[in-house]
Amino acid sequence: MTYKIFSILGVVVFFMAGCVNKDERKPGNTVRPNFIFILADDLGYHDLGVTGSKYYETPNIDRIANEGMVFREGYATCQVCSPSRASIMLGTFPARHGITDWIGAKTGEEWRKAGRFNQLLPPEYVRKLSAEALTLPEAMKEGGYKTFFAGKWHLGDSTSWPEHHGFDVNKGGWDVGSPHGGYFAPWNNPNLESGPDGENLSMRLALETVEFMRHNDPKVTGQPFFAYLAFYAVHGPIQTTKEKWAKYQRKAEAAGIAETGFEMGHFLPIRQVQDNPVYAGLVEAMDDAVGEVLKAVDALGLADNTVIVFTSDNGGVAAGDAFATSNLPLRAGKGYQFEGGIREPYFIKVPGVTDGGGSTSTPATGTDFYPTILELAGLELKPEQHLDGKSLVPILEGGTLEDRPLIWHYPHYGNQGGEPSSIIREGAWKLIHYYEDGREELYHLKNDLEETTDVSGEHPELVKAMSEKLFALLDEMGARFPARDPEYDAEKEKQYLDHVREVRLPRLERQRKNFLSPDFDPDNNWWGSEVTVD
Repeated sequence: MTYKIFSILGVVVFFMAGCVNKDERKPGNTVRPNFIFILADDLGYHDLGVTGSKYYETPNIDRIANEGMVFREGYATCQVCSPSRASIMLGTFPARHGITDWIGAKTGEEWRKAGRFNQLLPPEYVRKLSAEALTLPEAMKEGGYKTFFAGKWHLGDSTSWPEHHGFDVNKGGWDVGSPHGGYFAPWNNPNLESGPDGENLSMRLALETVEFMRHNDPKVTGQPFFAYLAFYAVHGPIQTTKEKWAKYQRKAEAAGIAETGFEMGHFLPIRQVQDNPVYAGLVEAMDDAVGEVLKAVDALGLADNTVIVFTSDNGGVAAGDAFATSNLPLRAGKGYQFEGGIREPYFIKVPGVTDGGGSTSTPATGTDFYPTILELAGLELKPEQHLDGKSLVPILEGGTLEDRPLIWHYPHYGNQGGEPSSIIREGAWKLIHYYEDGREELYHLKNDLEETTDVSGEHPELVKAMSEKLFALLDEMGARFPARDPEYDAEKEKQYLDHVREVRLPRLERQRKNFLSPDFDPDNNWWGSEVTVD
C-alpha cells in the first residue's frame, strides 16, 4: 500500500511526485515527518465550531479537524490538567505514574483548609514528572528530532521543567498552571521574556513556535522537528479585548439571552449555556494564534510533511474557576467524573493519509499519542514505557483497534465540584465508583451520552464484573485512595452547600447578566477583564 506524499510511518520524498512503499519504514531512514502537537488548556469538547458550538468561532482549529481524523470519543486521562499532561508525556495512566491531581492541590489534613467540609481526605500524589521515565520528547530526540516546547508545563518545580525531560528549547514552561500576570503583557514568567505592553500571550507562544520552525526548517537542517505548543489558554484568568467582547456580546444578544444560565450540581452551580463574551474572546484569541502556526506551515512549504495534533487536557470549566462555558449535551465539565470533564477535542492530521478528513467513534485517550507519534515517525515503539497507550495508526489508515478498557482515577475533590471517584469504560458501558459512599453508577453512552440514567440496578452482574476489573487494574498500577476524615461534620457541610445555593448561585447569575450588558466595563481595564467569581 502506498501514499501520494509519504507513508503512514512518515517516509517523505521532498519536491517530487511519486509514492514510497511502506517497506521503507525503517528507524534508520533520515527523512521523517515533522510534528506540531497543540494542547489547549481547559478547552471543552463543544468549545469549537467543528464540534458543535454555535457561539465560539474557531476556523483555524476547525481546519485541523476538517483536514484530519476526528476522534469523536477522544479522552483526556484525567478531569484536571497535570495528570493528563503527564500521561501525554509518559504514555501511562495517572494511577500508574502517580500524578493524580493538579500539582499544588492540597492533600490529607491540608485539604480541610479549602473550607469545603468534605467526608474524605485526598491521598498524596506525585508532584513532578519522573526523571527515570523515558518521555515522548526524549524518545523523539533519540530518533533524531529537534524538540521544542512553548507554553504551559505544570509538571514539576525548577528541577522538572521541559528542558529536563527532552526538550531542546523551552519558551514559557515552568511550575505553574495559569498565566501569571494574565494574557496580556507584561506577564510574569521566568522562561518567557515579557513583550511590549498589551502583547497577547497566546499569540506570542504561537510566534515563538513559528520562529523555531523558521530556524529549524528540515529542508535546510536535514533534521525533523517535534514542536509542542501548550497554550495557557483557555485557563483562567478569563480575559479579552474590548473588541472581541463586543463581538460576542452582540452575538449573544442576537441569539437571545437565556433568563438563567446555571443549575446547582452536587457541590457547585454548573453553567448550562455558552454565552460568556469574555471567554469567547479568549477562545478566539487562541484560535487566531493557531492560525499563525498553520499559515507558517504553509508558507515554509512544510504542509506536506508535517503531522498536526490538536487536543485539550480536560473538559471545559462549567463550574469552579471562572464558570466559563457549558459542555452540554455532555454532563458537567472540568474536575468531574462525567463526559464533560474527560471527553476532548482530539484531532490528528497526517498529510497523505487523512487528506479530506474523516472521523471515528473508536475511543482514544491521552496515553495513545506517545506510540502513535513514534509509529508515524517510523521509530521503534517503547511498549515498556507507554504501557497504557495504543498506536492509533490503524485507525488513521482506515482500520480498527481491538476493544480495551479505559480507566480514570481521581481520588480527590476538584476545585470545580467533582467527587473522588474512579471510572472504567468498556465498549459503550461506563462505570463510576464513588469513594464517599462506595456507590457505583452505570451508564450506556451510546444510548445515554448525557449520563442522565443510571442503569446499575438493571445490570448487577455487569456492575460487579466491571468493578472487579477496575480495581484489579488500579491495584496493579499502585493506585492510592482517599481516607475518611475523622473530623467530618455533616452539619458544617450542609451549611456550606446551603451558602453555595443561596448566595453564590444568585451572584453567578447576576455576574453573567453583567458580562452580557452593553454597558459592561471592567473598570475600564480590558486587560484585566478576568471574570473569576471566587
